[in-house]
Amino acid sequence: MTEKKKDNKNVSVFARSEISLETDPLEEIFALNLGDFLAEHLISDELVQKISKKNVDKTQRLKEQLKELISIYSIDNTLKILGFSSKEDYVIYNAIAKTIKQMTDTDACHIFLSKEIVTGINNPKNHDLLLTGSSLNLNEDIADSEIGYDFNDESCVSETFLSGQKTEIKDCNTHSSFKQILILNEDKVKYYLAVPMKINDEKIGVIVVQNYKKKKLSKEFIELLSVTARLFAASMSLEKLTEATNNLINQDNISVSCLQNQRAQLTALIGDLSMEQQYFVENLARAVDAKSNFQNNHSHKVADLAREISESLGLNEKTKDLIYYAALLRNIGKITLPEELFNKKEKLSKEDWKQLQNHPNVGVSILMSINFLSEVVPYINYHKERWDGRGEPEGLKGQSIPLGSRIVALADAYCAMTSERSYRQAFSKEQALDVIQSESGSKWDPVLVSELINLKKNNN
Repeated sequence: MTEKKKDNKNVSVFARSEISLETDPLEEIFALNLGDFLAEHLISDELVQKISKKNVDKTQRLKEQLKELISIYSIDNTLKILGFSSKEDYVIYNAIAKTIKQMTDTDACHIFLSKEIVTGINNPKNHDLLLTGSSLNLNEDIADSEIGYDFNDESCVSETFLSGQKTEIKDCNTHSSFKQILILNEDKVKYYLAVPMKINDEKIGVIVVQNYKKKKLSKEFIELLSVTARLFAASMSLEKLTEATNNLINQDNISVSCLQNQRAQLTALIGDLSMEQQYFVENLARAVDAKSNFQNNHSHKVADLAREISESLGLNEKTKDLIYYAALLRNIGKITLPEELFNKKEKLSKEDWKQLQNHPNVGVSILMSINFLSEVVPYINYHKERWDGRGEPEGLKGQSIPLGSRIVALADAYCAMTSERSYRQAFSKEQALDVIQSESGSKWDPVLVSELINLKKNNN
């Protein structure tokens, strides 16, 4: 701004309005609905004051919008995985690594983060990428392990980070860039997969999973790992942007354009994270189906029917989404069970049945470690309850069973009956509805049974 414009007495009224706005005054004139055009000589001192006041109001309004965005999509709804002040905080990465190991059915998982975002951890060798989490029970604190990679060491982790592309090694014995770290038991590793933690152009780190046998991951599990990596990257980016936004809100002399730009970045990243969360849930469901040998997209069929029932009941959007996610993930516990259990042709043992019957509890444990899915936990945990109180795990009865659980259970039963299994033919729609009707009031909520019957009859 020139010295002349700082002296309001020496400039026109129109120019003084520009000083007040620090932006194009015409935008504010049109916003005040003062017509298509006003000549400079028609603009009074009173109008300048109105425009200046409106701009102050706009700044405050933008700050309130940013506060609301942060509040609605707070870090409590995503993953608090940045800004650690002490090395003890890094145990959360070990928990994340163990969850990923379970989800992908691999022998080990390690998480490496860029040194730019790592705090409270030793890095005397100034590694570009540091080990911050492992599924292994290491003898020493991971914050003191000093394990990492440099960008010029031509390692798989460094190459994955720099290229932004996954690295898959199906036989580690013949791969030159696989550099063993003995403390991580990598002398045992036969199969290796590294995926970048990246969202848009921002690179965060690398997730590595390993098998001690030459057992490669299926495409469903590879995609699940890739989505998981993007989800963490989006969460970390949102966390950093949220902190920057809070700093802007607390500044007194901040321009409208700067606040608008911050709002655009924040809403775009929230949109990215929401999309990655949905991809994560859908790919986790596909991985469960693949492990269970359900080749007919069973989980998605159940979820779609659960949403139909929810819509027919007039439930709000958030509740419909939670029920949809719960239906997708109701069998998430199967992700932690041995694949051979699902491929058995002979009769299952008592121990096999116990593992299968307890699978919702394992799934709940996984979901509890993924914060944004915590609201679907009750729906999953109680979807094996019965209307007459003779179900599992707590024998809840009638309307004491969460509505989402009742909807998921009914949708699951109908889709299971109308799907072909190795031991029986698929039921027709009429046969399935007859069975469900006969169990109304014992297994199923009678109101929901009526909704399902009406839905299926109207679909003819």
